[in-house]
Amino acid sequence: MLQNKNAVIYGAGGSLGGTVAKALARAGAHVFLTGRTLGPLEKIAGEIRSAGGKAAVALVDALDEIAITNHLNEVLQQAGTVDISFNATATKVVQNIPLVNMTVNDFIDPITNMMRTRFMTAVAAGKIMMQQSSGVILSLTATPGGIGYPYTGGFAPACTAIETLSQNLASELGVYGVRVVNMRSGGSPDSQVFKDAISNDPQGMELVLNKMKADTMLKKMPLMADIANVAVFLSSDMAAGITGVTIDVTCGTTAALNYRVSALTNARNSQTLAS
Repeated sequence: MLQNKNAVIYGAGGSLGGTVAKALARAGAHVFLTGRTLGPLEKIAGEIRSAGGKAAVALVDALDEIAITNHLNEVLQQAGTVDISFNATATKVVQNIPLVNMTVNDFIDPITNMMRTRFMTAVAAGKIMMQQSSGVILSLTATPGGIGYPYTGGFAPACTAIETLSQNLASELGVYGVRVVNMRSGGSPDSQVFKDAISNDPQGMELVLNKMKADTMLKKMPLMADIANVAVFLSSDMAAGITGVTIDVTCGTTAALNYRVSALTNARNSQTLAS
């Protein structure tokens, strides 16, 4: 699906960024992995090459505009095109505190940092893609971007802002043949963030995960592979008509909080109607 495509992934050393990078590589893309720490990047690159894929590694701070631009120019010189850009960088977020008890900095900092890096990487890629009249810019948010979600601090408005940036950038770049699409995840229990939380508090996280699953229509949470598969599809020509939207991969959470519905209650209701 992605033969002869060149994909730049920011935050590729993280669990989700690495999963998406490997999926893009399996689909045929030459992936350019970037991050601030060499070790995790080399590990992902090694796994991609061992599977027969093509991967290059570079240290790039996705909050450094000059570093972003210089790296993209290097990719352009080496590969000829920049076809896919995906920012999977992580930002420290203070959550589980009521907004009325939160400091201004704890609220504002994740909004500023998440928007700053997404804007810089998307715009830098967009300038190149405009010249080549093609390309796909992907971003990722989470459930709070689509519904009121308490105790999520600055993360919720940051998600909403990223989704708006994606939509507006798509409206400006579409005339050049460039697509911009956001993916919204419900949180992946197999990601490193969740694994660390489960390791620190197994019983507490079991309750949290059960509640999150109950809130979805499918009664499960999307795995990292689910996000990666959507990223591959959106990056391909099969999604040539999709731009300016957020694709919901939350297993139904942002369509409705579905904790009141279960297979058991549905079965009981069906029996009642039948009788």
